Amino acid sequence: MKTSLQLSLLAATVAVAAAAGYYAGKHGHAVPASAQASERKVLYWYDPMMPGQRFDKPGKSPFMDMDLVPRYADEATETGGVTVSARQQQNLGIKTAGVERKTLSYQFDAFATVTTDERSVQIIPASANGVVEQLYVKAPQQFVKKGEALARLWIPEWTAAQQEYLAVRKLGDPALSASARERLQLQFMPAEVIRQVERSGKPQTRITVRAKQAGYINKLDTREGAQVAATAPLFEIASLESVWVVIDYPQAQAQALAAGSEIIARADSWPGETFRGRVSELLPNMETTTRTLRARIVLDNPDAKLKPGMYLNVTLANVQPRPAVLAIPEEALIETGSESRVLVATGEGHFTPVNVIAGRAENGWVEIKQGLKEGDKVVTSGQFLIDSEASLRSALPQDNPATMQKMEYQGEGVVDALSEDAVTLTHQPIPALNWGAMTMDFSLPSPADAQRVKVGDRVMFSFTMDEQEGAVITHLMPMTGEMK
Repeated sequence: MKTSLQLSLLAATVAVAAAAGYYAGKHGHAVPASAQASERKVLYWYDPMMPGQRFDKPGKSPFMDMDLVPRYADEATETGGVTVSARQQQNLGIKTAGVERKTLSYQFDAFATVTTDERSVQIIPASANGVVEQLYVKAPQQFVKKGEALARLWIPEWTAAQQEYLAVRKLGDPALSASARERLQLQFMPAEVIRQVERSGKPQTRITVRAKQAGYINKLDTREGAQVAATAPLFEIASLESVWVVIDYPQAQAQALAAGSEIIARADSWPGETFRGRVSELLPNMETTTRTLRARIVLDNPDAKLKPGMYLNVTLANVQPRPAVLAIPEEALIETGSESRVLVATGEGHFTPVNVIAGRAENGWVEIKQGLKEGDKVVTSGQFLIDSEASLRSALPQDNPATMQKMEYQGEGVVDALSEDAVTLTHQPIPALNWGAMTMDFSLPSPADAQRVKVGDRVMFSFTMDEQEGAVITHLMPMTGEMK
């Protein structure tokens, strides 16, 4: 009987214990030790829109109408990077590429316009005062051959000098004859005309002006019957045996060109043909409107196929081989204006921002002079989306606080409390930060900043946001009148 009673009590105890365990497990009052060990540790809470400001407890963000987000200990790393799950990587479309050692061919390519080689331009003037008796070339842009007649001039003032020379020659005095002949030369009389005077024994007052080179009439400055003065320009002839090409190229390609560089040009007018030349001069002045440098190229044009005004595509004839350099795809580089950086994948979904020094870019690749090593993996797609993620914003390298100009905000409020390093204000809404009316502490850089106010005063104030100290007062002064 006693034994049966003991067994009944033991069974009841086990049943009660089992029921209590079930109830506790059902309602969550008992947590296994293994579950306790697996809980994630929260380091702090933050607003994703203001990741630099940290809070020690959860709640509503004072900046935006949203809950604060926890930062877990397993998300922080010694390298200052961030971990993105595989699912997030897929959603963001993240792609990576390796840092390679490549030989970049810095091919120079530019468009240019053909112009006249001004070194080939010749001006044909009038030999003396006279009249244009006949004009053989009557229109500009007309092509002429070397030695072709251009005009005939009548120069009556040569008559007296030539008659005097003929009279002196009849005297048979070589010295006097030489002196008289020299006077004819001093009147810019061509040697051809003087010889005709000597052969014919009669004055020669008409002269035929001829082209000294093959080319086209660039300028025509006279007409038939016009009076001309000595040395006045009649024609301007430009040769097409060589032409100029002036190219504009960006500053980034300044090292690609040098005086004497061999150039190949191609024109749509002559498909399949190439024209060769050399860089004559690197022009010293930069084009201010396009911010480009300019170079002058002389191209051989023996068949006169290239005409002034034609468009050409210009490339370097011989690209010098360069040693291999570390390079990454150009899309992996993030330019912030003050620095260049990339996101390096360090394994297991972890990404670390790295500042780099970039070199020249070519064919979709950019040289990396410092910051990476061969074999590193850099993010080439999705890096800007990662950059916008709140979890990464606080991990990215920030500008130097000493050189960064902080934004200043203004507000009005009432002083609730004062201390040497802080002031408590009940302030009105601050729209610039999406803050509503609230009571909060502001840091005081110096006790002297609060000398003019006391508890209960209505004040106007200005402040900046600091990652370490929070809201920092920059100006604090009492105000008169009622708060609006």
